[in-house]
Amino acid sequence: MRRRTLLTGAVAAAMTPLAAPAIAQPAKGATLRLIPQSNLTVLDPIWTTATVTSNHGYHVFDTLYAVDSTMRPRPQMADGHEVSDDQLTWRIRLRDGLKFHDNTPVRSVDCAVSLQRWCQRDPLGQLLAAATAKWVTPDDKTLEIRLTQPFPMVLDALAKADAPVPFIMPERLARTDPMKPITEMVGSGPYRFVADEYVTGSRVVYTKFDGYVPRSEAPNWATGGKVAYFPRVEWNVIPDPATASAALRRGEADWWERPLNDLLAQLEQDRQIRTMIQDPSGRLSIMRLNQLQPPFNDPRIRRAVLTAVNQDDYMRASVGNDQALWQECRSLYPCGTAYADEAVGLRLMTGDIDAARRMLQAADYNGQKVVILNPSDFPLIGPLGDVTAETLKKIGMNVDLQVMDWGTVVQRRASQAAVEQGGWSIFHTTGPAIAYTNPAVSPLVRGQGAAGWYGWWSNPIDEVMVRNWIDADDPGQKQRLAVAIQNLALEEEATIPLGQFYLKTAYRSSITGILQGVGVYPWNVRPS
Repeated sequence: MRRRTLLTGAVAAAMTPLAAPAIAQPAKGATLRLIPQSNLTVLDPIWTTATVTSNHGYHVFDTLYAVDSTMRPRPQMADGHEVSDDQLTWRIRLRDGLKFHDNTPVRSVDCAVSLQRWCQRDPLGQLLAAATAKWVTPDDKTLEIRLTQPFPMVLDALAKADAPVPFIMPERLARTDPMKPITEMVGSGPYRFVADEYVTGSRVVYTKFDGYVPRSEAPNWATGGKVAYFPRVEWNVIPDPATASAALRRGEADWWERPLNDLLAQLEQDRQIRTMIQDPSGRLSIMRLNQLQPPFNDPRIRRAVLTAVNQDDYMRASVGNDQALWQECRSLYPCGTAYADEAVGLRLMTGDIDAARRMLQAADYNGQKVVILNPSDFPLIGPLGDVTAETLKKIGMNVDLQVMDWGTVVQRRASQAAVEQGGWSIFHTTGPAIAYTNPAVSPLVRGQGAAGWYGWWSNPIDEVMVRNWIDADDPGQKQRLAVAIQNLALEEEATIPLGQFYLKTAYRSSITGILQGVGVYPWNVRPS
């Protein structure tokens, strides 16, 4: 079923009185009440790339560096750095006053071990690790990264804004196997995670960490002074958009991270509600195919799916008919960014169902089951799976659309098992444009195989080109390499792009100070 059909009831419900959702009513001004984009099921922001977990991470943890709205890395936990003349040693000094929520000081060894764990999970981190001889901590406030060869993207790595973000944890937690998620949350950020009030599917609670010392600069995205004005932050998970809208309008919530676009006009008519573009860089919708298991271990079958995709169907189903909020973009780099190139996408992504059906027949597809993991509680992602299911049925595939909550999708997509053993064939997601702007940061164009991102596309030639792109000094050469990397990934269907869109966030006029960026930042938000 398409989302447009489902919305009829949702919009009608939003316009009629509803029973109040079960949300605690704290003293006014004491608690910031946020309705998050989805349920939080995985707490470890290094183990998963789920945006909701990164948002949680930004509450609890801090980073050595962060990027501002111009994408410039700026010191955060770091006081600054020095680089040797041969570019092989980066010496980073920690700023004063850093301590974890258990009141132990943040030491350079905590940073070193945290970054080593992150490097095993993140594509850019893996490139940094490959160029690193050792991580050295000459004293508790100094971290040295000693390289085997110059790596010009050291700061880009340490300041990476999107999941997984290189958050700093205590050494004892950071030594956890990177393939296993951490469940104990001890960071050094402006808010503590309240474990005994965490109820998955219902509520997440954070309280202000009085030991946090903000930087003196004005906040800008995830940089600058992170001042916690609210003593307490509550996430109240409300999967139904109509119920969430009603909660915001009644004042039972202060901030709704991702209102359904079809409800925006109604919300914006309310004098007590404000809206704004949360991430001005936009987001991409994508389809990821499991290339370890049949049928998508066959590139001919992947090509048939790519041929059948019509981005207009996906954008209208998930974002709506307002084309001011979305565009077709047949590139794995976001349209409007330096390396975006749609030439191959325009040639291959024709939306031709008949041609795709013939390609599938020529590939000797024999009816293998295609398991699509599809969230019922994520209005921006669920419709993508619905459209894919309809499309694949039209070209003759045996489709099993398995509906579950987003948290279960996040957990199941890590499985490399066959579909008969709990594995999967396709999942859909969205991500901020900043996460996909170049070959070093984007998992969508990396051919790392089983060591890479879910879907596990493998191409050693691609990986060599990525390393050459990092090392290239000439802008023209970097441009040619970046486009070649994207073209190879799209021609082999590493990822199928479904369109580019923008999101608004909604909040009551009783709060102010919400910052733009790729995450939901609780600092700087305060009563009006």
